Amino acid sequence: MKVVVAAGGTGGHLYPALALVEYIKKQQPDSQFLFIGTKDRLESQVVPGLGYDYVGLNVKGLVGNPLKKAYSAMLFLKSVVTAKKIIRKFAPDIVIGFGGYPSASAVQAAAALKIKTMIHEQNSIIGLTNKILIKKVDKIVCCYQKAYHDFPQEKTLLLGNPRASVICHEIPHDIHEKYRLKRDKKLVTIVMGSLGSKSVNDIMVDAIDKFKDKNYQVLYVTGKPYYEMMKGYENDNVRIVPYIDDMPSVMHATDLIISRAGASTLAELTALGLPAILIPSPYVAANHQEYNATELVQSGAAKMILEADLQVDRLLSMIDSIIDDETALNVLKENAKKLGKPDACQDMYNVIVEMLGE
Repeated sequence: MKVVVAAGGTGGHLYPALALVEYIKKQQPDSQFLFIGTKDRLESQVVPGLGYDYVGLNVKGLVGNPLKKAYSAMLFLKSVVTAKKIIRKFAPDIVIGFGGYPSASAVQAAAALKIKTMIHEQNSIIGLTNKILIKKVDKIVCCYQKAYHDFPQEKTLLLGNPRASVICHEIPHDIHEKYRLKRDKKLVTIVMGSLGSKSVNDIMVDAIDKFKDKNYQVLYVTGKPYYEMMKGYENDNVRIVPYIDDMPSVMHATDLIISRAGASTLAELTALGLPAILIPSPYVAANHQEYNATELVQSGAAKMILEADLQVDRLLSMIDSIIDDETALNVLKENAKKLGKPDACQDMYNVIVEMLGE
């Protein structure tokens, strides 16, 4: 199988793509892959570092004043021509777009060349790139009911995010010694991503001392920029670290997580059935995280506090009401599992095989 994967801009687009590619490699070791992305974003560093063939396109998002948008549109048209040459030379069986503006260029080029195409939408609200591609692609895979109903039903499948398969099939290791955690206490993990959140760290300055006498322990991930400022607040019941490089193992050991609501994060939480309090980032495009979190909240699979409403007492009260109530924990766990798609990789692979008539 020869596959072109187009994903650009953020880890939310890239890491689901990498998860699917790794799965395909295990099923068909002789498969060949070509990644198409940007020249200067995350994927341009990560993908070549993993040993995959990579081509970067000169594309930019349609943002800014009318002049900048016109320039971006011109770059896009040129990038489609470039993508056609790249794809024609590689001669793939299928081109799969995972979002971001390079995805639009590559998938549009593939459709013009009559090559099989698929797009993946990670969020509950359809992104601009995938809106552009809806009529051009053969298959659409999404993760949320809202997106599923907004896409054309005849070619859309609700299969989930490939990251869910990774976390479910990865064998966790014991984390208690590494993070100096007690084995006889429930664990609450608070993490706002690798960079952390200034507003959450500001709240945690006052919250950490109040965790001191709780009957559960806290693993608090500050984000690298804030660790030096926060590390002095650690106490016997709160462990403070700048980042976590073994998140799947930590999630397996966690009883309640407080996190952002990125697409891959929620795919992992629901696949594991991990109870969560979600604090959506208000700084992402189209407010995707709040919409993602709302789908979980409406299904009884998580709680949510908007960053604008975040206060110490409210956060502690919500944590206590969940962690001290086995029924509340189990309800969140079971409802999260109902939304989880742990077989997303396998299901997407099966659709691809069917599309190619293999």
